[in-house]
Amino acid sequence: MEIKNIKTLGELKKAGYKSKSIKDELRDNLIEKIKNKTTVFEGVHGYENTVIPELERAILSRHNINFLGLRGQAKTRLARLMLNLLDEYIPVVEGSEINDNPLQPISRFATELIAEKGDDTPITWMHRSERFAEKLATPDVTVADIIGDVDPIKAANLKLSYADDRVIHYGMIPRANRCIFVINELPDLQARIQVALFNILQEGDIQIRGFKLRLPLDMQFIFTANPEDYTNRGSIVTPLKDRIGSQILTHYPTDIETAKTITQQEAKSDSRQKESIHVPELAKDLLEQIVFEARESDFIDEKSGVSARLSITAFENLLSTAELRALKSGDETTTVRLSDFLGIIPAITGKVELVYEGEQEGAAQVAYNLIGEAVKSLFPEFFPKIEKLKKQEDVTPYDDIVSWFFNHSEGFELLDGLRDKEYIALLDAVSPLDDLLAEHQPKLTKQESYFVKEFVLWALVEYKQLSKYRFTEGIQFKDPYGSFISGL
Repeated sequence: MEIKNIKTLGELKKAGYKSKSIKDELRDNLIEKIKNKTTVFEGVHGYENTVIPELERAILSRHNINFLGLRGQAKTRLARLMLNLLDEYIPVVEGSEINDNPLQPISRFATELIAEKGDDTPITWMHRSERFAEKLATPDVTVADIIGDVDPIKAANLKLSYADDRVIHYGMIPRANRCIFVINELPDLQARIQVALFNILQEGDIQIRGFKLRLPLDMQFIFTANPEDYTNRGSIVTPLKDRIGSQILTHYPTDIETAKTITQQEAKSDSRQKESIHVPELAKDLLEQIVFEARESDFIDEKSGVSARLSITAFENLLSTAELRALKSGDETTTVRLSDFLGIIPAITGKVELVYEGEQEGAAQVAYNLIGEAVKSLFPEFFPKIEKLKKQEDVTPYDDIVSWFFNHSEGFELLDGLRDKEYIALLDAVSPLDDLLAEHQPKLTKQESYFVKEFVLWALVEYKQLSKYRFTEGIQFKDPYGSFISGL
């Protein structure tokens, strides 16, 4: 018999249906998926050997869970993906406010209905997609919101005294009975509200006003929180922490490849951008390196973290910068340039919290400097390292490039609005760049080579071999000493 065709309690019993708690559902389905080698947490990258095994152990232990980590570390996503471990459908007493189990009713409404109708009690089926409730902890949350309160309007309409438990209006938690319930940013919840969760977590029941209610709720709680010492926020009260079974520490991606995978998965780009804009692999690496540099920067508050959303929105801005340039210049297709990275600065400035020194420097300047630092960090992975100090007679692979700029003391300008043909012609004019790429990056495609050429110029600036000046319409590269010698 198709499970959804079961409409009454009698039919449910006849079918031999056996109910189980939500924590047992999660545990049993996880065991089955592990045995079948099925990926449980699809789309979460970088946690395969750290967070996910800890989460799986917590589920097997039937624990309530607290995800502790900085912003943008997929804490809420992990909670939502746990829905996939629930049974597809569960039976519910029809009309129940708190999703009563027909075989184990807990509310007065359900017990009286079953006492009256017996096996004819109507039931409905609840899909797992409906079994997720989420509340963002804010200072204005009250006990009435999340637990419940007496409803005077209900009392008046039903002509009941306040001593009758039928006047109770259930809050979010009782209404999420037999569901996964997530409280995001738990430290933001006032301490007195956190205290109201004690009984629910330990004994599994709720208390509302003066009523002697015992509602043994069947719930999977998941909390998310930033570290307690983050700025001036509150904290999780100690007795509540004591009642949460497992606290799992999340983290940012530890390598560029993982970060790239996340960014490419999450970035929302128009199909026309994908067709008309080529993004060199080095550009993707550089974008992620900028985020890594931000997390290490002395100008950015490390306690607040640098969210993975930074690289996602920065990548979207990067594509849009290249698209806008192509639209204005009339190019049908284009390739991302390093100078396009200046367009991601607004995506950086809104997502980092600066320390005092960073405020003095200015958010835009800090973001601009991060691009340079990222170029400097990645450069030795592709080309020979540039030593800070060298003997005068030492020959380096970059001498010819520096000499080219010395001989062109008027400077070399890359305007932002150049058409692709003009941009290519300008970079081709710096012939020593071709020799450098031929020797150290011989497998580069022609399309990718121009981004790498500009990358070399930016790197030489960071290593003080060239100078770079930003003006309204573009960037000028010059020999740092040529202008002084020519002026003599």
